[in-house]
Amino acid sequence: MARFDDILELEPNLAGHGLRVGMVMSRFNADVGEGLLSACADELKRLGVAPADLAVFTVPGALELPLALQGMAKSGRFDALVALGCVIRGETYHFEIVANESARGITEVQLKTGIPVANAVLTTEDDDQALSRMAQKGREAAQAAVEMCQLQKALK
Repeated sequence: MARFDDILELEPNLAGHGLRVGMVMSRFNADVGEGLLSACADELKRLGVAPADLAVFTVPGALELPLALQGMAKSGRFDALVALGCVIRGETYHFEIVANESARGITEVQLKTGIPVANAVLTTEDDDQALSRMAQKGREAAQAAVEMCQLQKALK
């Protein structure tokens, strides 16, 4: 729904038909990662992305996500990417390092390559928070990946 008659306004486009989407999942906190992956893949298919146009790769942890995403973005095989994982607060400063550096790296990949990367790396206080948020976050990441890919196409 346009708000202005005299200003260009692009509506969100969640049409996934013909898009190639890569997902990379951290195996650390695997139960949450699998929940994110399942919800994300289901939503991508619901949005029209063909199963044959989906790919999933895994890495050991959240800090390894950016390198895998960078390789995927540079491969030319994907229109959009999704980072999936979970960092749960512990008793040390390590949580902040992993959460901040993985997010920085994920953002850097999309800015340097122009390939949209949806960040679905949960950062939670405990397992219960992660488990309760994983399905919604997975769906939202799928939607963000498709919408940002369509926005990039519209801007060209």
